[in-house]
Amino acid sequence: MTALPPPVPARAVLRAEAGRLSAVDTDDYFGRQPTPTSALPDPQPLVENLACSVLEVLAGARDLEQIARWMTEDVYKHLLRRVVLAARGRAARKQSPVRPVHRLAATRITFPADGVVEATVILHGRTRTRAVAMRLEGLDHRWRATALHVL
Repeated sequence: MTALPPPVPARAVLRAEAGRLSAVDTDDYFGRQPTPTSALPDPQPLVENLACSVLEVLAGARDLEQIARWMTEDVYKHLLRRVVLAARGRAARKQSPVRPVHRLAATRITFPADGVVEATVILHGRTRTRAVAMRLEGLDHRWRATALHVL
């Protein structure tokens, strides 16, 4: 009776190497690849537009899927929970979604490491001033939000 080969991890593929098979972790080749700041565009337009868009999503005036490509899965899930709670609150008060009108007050952007941006955007609305803090990382040759908080 011959022994069976060890199981291959689910995220691995087999590679032929000099006549034998070996397992390769697919994240080495197919996972998110970090990108240096020098290979990325200026983050300021994205920071400001993403902050405004997030407030529109929370107000129910924009779909979360429209900005999903600019954030990681964890940030998307976090925002999705907030969107559901906001929609429930509007339904309980019998309010319809209204597009918020914001005026950009200030944007502060810092570069704590290569390929990383931390930014804060202050937006003045009619009745409320909001701050949106975010961390962008260069992944797959574009900026992606890896953390996003609305205050």
